[in-house]
Amino acid sequence: MELRVITTLVLALWVSGAFRHGSGASPPGFWELLVENSGVSAMHMLVSHTNKVLIFDRTDYGPSAIRLPHGRCRNDSSDLALKIDCWAHSVELQIPTRNIRPLEVLTDTWCSSGAFRADGTFTQTGGWNDGARVVRHYNFCEDCDWTEQPGGLQRPRWYASNQILPDNRVIVVGGRVAFSYEFVPGDGHLYSLPFLRSTSDGRSENNLYPFLHLLPDGNMFVFANSESILLDYKNNKVVRSYPSLPGGARNYPASGSSVMLPLLASQRFQRVEVLICGGASKTAYKQASSGSFETALKTCGRMVVTDNNPSWILEEMPLPRVMGDMLNLPTGEVLIINGAQQGTAGWRFARNPALTPLLYSPSSTSSSKFTTLASASIPRMYHSTAILLPDTRVLVAGSNPNVGYDFSEVLFPTELRIEAFSPPYLDSYFDGVRAEISSMSKVVIGYNSQITIEFSVSVLGDTEATLYAPAFATHAYSMNQRLLKLESSTPVLDENSGYYTFVVRAPPTKTIAPPGYYMLFVVNSGVPSIGKWIQML
Repeated sequence: MELRVITTLVLALWVSGAFRHGSGASPPGFWELLVENSGVSAMHMLVSHTNKVLIFDRTDYGPSAIRLPHGRCRNDSSDLALKIDCWAHSVELQIPTRNIRPLEVLTDTWCSSGAFRADGTFTQTGGWNDGARVVRHYNFCEDCDWTEQPGGLQRPRWYASNQILPDNRVIVVGGRVAFSYEFVPGDGHLYSLPFLRSTSDGRSENNLYPFLHLLPDGNMFVFANSESILLDYKNNKVVRSYPSLPGGARNYPASGSSVMLPLLASQRFQRVEVLICGGASKTAYKQASSGSFETALKTCGRMVVTDNNPSWILEEMPLPRVMGDMLNLPTGEVLIINGAQQGTAGWRFARNPALTPLLYSPSSTSSSKFTTLASASIPRMYHSTAILLPDTRVLVAGSNPNVGYDFSEVLFPTELRIEAFSPPYLDSYFDGVRAEISSMSKVVIGYNSQITIEFSVSVLGDTEATLYAPAFATHAYSMNQRLLKLESSTPVLDENSGYYTFVVRAPPTKTIAPPGYYMLFVVNSGVPSIGKWIQML
């Protein structure tokens, strides 16, 4: 009884904002250093259903900080740094042992893209130099390494974006001077997309790594620079154009970030709202190349893209941000983390690190939906990444605005440390309402099927189940992530076992939740459990 009273009081204070904005209170959330030296700076990062984290950089930086195993060396006459390269440019990090295993990637993955397939294989596309038309695959078995398919792309893809599709293909959109899209596996065709050409700001571009969001009707929302369209990619047809998002540019190198807000079973998963935050002016890249670093954008745009007459609603963040990562959290909130307050993406083109993460609460009715969280001590600038882990922490890594690994006499040295950021819901105050999943009736789940979940918790509150598709993070954009709030019954207590059970219904179609692995969470009174991996097939 005492625990229930204390926990209820704490939750009331949290909801009222006392813990978030209280006078003299420390900002919520906390940081932990996990790895002192990852060996490879995390330009690209993702977590798989095996709880292994894959990290990779580019191959032509020269030496990394970890060698290939067993005296192996990579012979590459095309490499611009080392023709004989005995250094790893990719590693696998095991969670929670924190062991690092060096991997061998053969061709240049600089500024590339990727997506998970239905069986959990990671498919990775493009890059630069000898890697620009390569398709790579990584399976998370015990001794696996990268496999590569030269010529797997119709054209070079550098700074392109990927999205997994309902039929288990991957769509690859855009890239530098690549105003088109194609598929992996390929169908032998290249599909022109003039929208990408029309959104380029000349040498500044500002339309690379376009934001892609797969809508429940099967069409693709595509955002580049400050413009957006709905693309029927099957028929190569623009279905509709949306209003411009004012304020500046939002894509690389202006590098804002974007998420699709949670899809809700209560709305049959049909209402889709997109949030885009941060970025830079359209001239910021040109100014930075001359040594002048403009203040980043402070605005976010939010639009219901499925409305008949959609329009952007503008909100203002507590601080400006460029190159920030945005992640859907299991609660339905959005974390904004990493980046800078001045400049753009590019070699040493940014200043004033944005050390303070922000929590965005989409359903909040307060005057500001933003909460300022505990600040980092490590700058995470150009080429930094962040991903959500199944234990609900956020893994933060990378940052290298230098040409090569440079650890001294530079403003922002190459960063090899890996941290975990714990959002406010991981505070020990909430242990009493943190559910623990003990069993599920199945882990391979068909569409529109029912799953019975058994869990324990000290204090039962409002309970829901959420499903999260893990992201591939690079260059301030988390590709493929999506969060769904599922239909569920009221939890029932079994007096004999002490466990609660409730029944959850899986998403009904592959356009709502493409096949693949997802993290499933029980969220009780706004506090998520540790996630369990399930596979939608």
